[in-house]
Amino acid sequence: MIILPSEITPRELVESRRQFIKQIALGAAGSAGLLAMANRQAFAQNPSARKLAAAVNSNYVVMDNKTAYKDATTYNNYYEFGTSKADPAQTAGGLKTQPWTVVIDGEVNRPMKLDLDSLMKVAPLEERVYRLRCVEGWSMVIPWIGYSLSNLLKKVEPNGNAKFVEFTSLADKSQMPGLRDDVLNWPYTEGLRLDEAMHPLALLTFGMYGEVLPNQNGAPVRIALPWKYGFKSAKAIVHIRLTSTQPKTAWNLAAPREYGFYSNVNPEVDHPRWSQGTERRIGEDGFFVKKRKTLMFNGYPEVAGLYSGMDLKKFY
Repeated sequence: MIILPSEITPRELVESRRQFIKQIALGAAGSAGLLAMANRQAFAQNPSARKLAAAVNSNYVVMDNKTAYKDATTYNNYYEFGTSKADPAQTAGGLKTQPWTVVIDGEVNRPMKLDLDSLMKVAPLEERVYRLRCVEGWSMVIPWIGYSLSNLLKKVEPNGNAKFVEFTSLADKSQMPGLRDDVLNWPYTEGLRLDEAMHPLALLTFGMYGEVLPNQNGAPVRIALPWKYGFKSAKAIVHIRLTSTQPKTAWNLAAPREYGFYSNVNPEVDHPRWSQGTERRIGEDGFFVKKRKTLMFNGYPEVAGLYSGMDLKKFY
């Protein structure tokens, strides 16, 4: 059974409940009745557990310190829920992630429409600790849960015309207040070359930190591409389409000079408004904390072969 993020007890409530129970154990009068009341309150907030079990894949674990869960779930770029970093955590709670289906079609021999349960069973889930860098100059280290996207793409059998993969996110004005703004041409779309999408690092993602994805982090299914800037990792995916031509992508359409189709992390190509040579790791704030040097491909050199012979300043 897939657990809805909206059905999950917030960590703050769990901690406060623990403290409440501890006080009861110290001898408060009427302990049995008070404990029962605390349990009823917790169950009303959380009828199910939020855990998502997955074995750690040690081949994909960076040694950097992980970003704190609170930081990773309250500092987000997700314009469907607002343009401020704090907006998604405040406004995404009402997103309904069940039932959910994803259509996979286009240049394939076996088009499919899978519900979330079926999608999660395509391949064994595993935990991978990836760096994620934002084009704005900040980064995080997050333990994601999912499986290589290639497992799903192989299942639909791309035909000889398939050269690219397009991802389309949910666009529902009744649930996503950010859609009222025309900052982007909705729905949100992103794209990859087929060989990029087939690379083992490209992760179809259902969870993080041992739990199902919170709504503000792209529930119930998103992409995690550790060698590309964060906006390339489409969230709340409802459609995956294989195409013969390069798909239009949301940020490239909105500002082509600033956001290229490839969007690989490349410290040698500055954003038109700032340098990409360094980055700020979220959670390492402070006046005396030095910025980190940005690594080519975000420190994932195994993808370099995908771009052999390409001018990565031209194809940014």
